[in-house]
Amino acid sequence: MKLNHKHFFALFIMVFFLACNNKPKPAAPVKNPEKTVMDSVNKNEESIAGFYETQPDPENTGECKISVEILKEKNGYRYFLKTKLRELKGIATFTANESGEKYIVLEGIEWDEYEGDISKEEESDSVSDTNAKELEIPVGIGASYVKDTLTIQNYGNSMNSYTKISECDRKYILLIRK
Repeated sequence: MKLNHKHFFALFIMVFFLACNNKPKPAAPVKNPEKTVMDSVNKNEESIAGFYETQPDPENTGECKISVEILKEKNGYRYFLKTKLRELKGIATFTANESGEKYIVLEGIEWDEYEGDISKEEESDSVSDTNAKELEIPVGIGASYVKDTLTIQNYGNSMNSYTKISECDRKYILLIRK
């Protein structure tokens, strides 16, 4: 019997020491991923406000004088767009996609020309095709935002013909912050 008590006591001591040695290590503080994303989005949003305008392009002889002022307000952003023919104002929507690319949309501006994406047209010999429904002209001009520069793709190609701002004959309108 004495032998069983000794074994039991030895086993108890080993379990006790093992239990003391397996204390959980304090966890390193983990950043809240939602807060991190929100902080970076807020920083991105604050950085887009400012005055942007086109610069002379020595490779392009056409005139393209456009300016956009983006103002931060309580509920978002507002813009003021000025070209040689018009002055427009409205709401600007700023977003960043999952890969980190930043975009701004100048809401309410109707594109100057839009013939649609002809790559999706189906061939048909029907007479009713001549009376096809008219395309709606898109509204809202999107621009990518990188390092204080807004870039608008101003026109498409033969497969998707459009012109967003006809006062400028550049394919890509670069608006640089002042």
